Amino acid sequence: MSYERPDLAPYAARSDRSRGRRYPEEFKDERPAFERDRDRIIHSAAFRRLEYKTQVFVIHEGDYYRTRLTHSLEVAQIARGLARMLKLNEELTEAIALAHDLGHTPFGHAGEAALDRLMQQWGGFEHNLQSLRVVEVLEERYPNFPGLNLTFETREGLAKHSRHLHRELSEYEPELAPTLEAQLIELADEIAYNNHDIDDGLESGLLELEELEEVPLWKEVWELVKGKYPGARLKTLKYSAISHLISLLIHDVASQTLNNIREHGIETLEDVRRFGRNLVSYSPSIERENQRLKDFLYQH
Repeated sequence: MSYERPDLAPYAARSDRSRGRRYPEEFKDERPAFERDRDRIIHSAAFRRLEYKTQVFVIHEGDYYRTRLTHSLEVAQIARGLARMLKLNEELTEAIALAHDLGHTPFGHAGEAALDRLMQQWGGFEHNLQSLRVVEVLEERYPNFPGLNLTFETREGLAKHSRHLHRELSEYEPELAPTLEAQLIELADEIAYNNHDIDDGLESGLLELEELEEVPLWKEVWELVKGKYPGARLKTLKYSAISHLISLLIHDVASQTLNNIREHGIETLEDVRRFGRNLVSYSPSIERENQRLKDFLYQH
């Protein structure tokens, strides 16, 4: 018996068609395979440790700023919403989203760059591949196998979140695209990251609203909420603008992705894989405006 939604799109991943786990197991309950993956990730030691890994601000600077744990939860929420809109497998999407930063260093990308320099003699360091190592090898929770023994599809989503799929990872078929559920994570990650950079930046004073209004995408939602809620407190207007921006980006991705699926005649999961590159994307106009926002945040 499967508890997955009955109206999954024909190109969605399904637990009952999973390529399975590396080590055979017997289960006493009927949870779908991807739901079990999600649960194992949530109960892992690596997931709990994300609470103390920050992205920009160190943990003692305040309890307002994001950690890798809160970021992962936000990515999962955005990705699951997108999966629901596209009739994809929400549990697989959520599992990959929750695990995608398990291998991240403290101190954000600066910490990763430092560790990469120190590890050059041994092939460097890349946090996406470290996330895969965590779930495949480093977690110690079961007596009869290493790691979490997640399904192929969840592990593949982590492997292909990396920009460089190493030769030793050939089992993940680098010539094929991952599931649409995995493809969602890259943009959900970006949407969450950019918008909490805005939130944390404004809260800390590193960003000023006047500067942000130079960015057309922000200016659009800022003018919208100011007109919609005249006289509202600045703090609540900020939150409302961020919420509107996230919603705008999510709906754009959903709409453009459906257009891409129709345009390229995608009807099955095999079609998704054989297409060879991502079908999940922004529309061209939003892609340009979002890049301007990313450039602004990088410079500040």
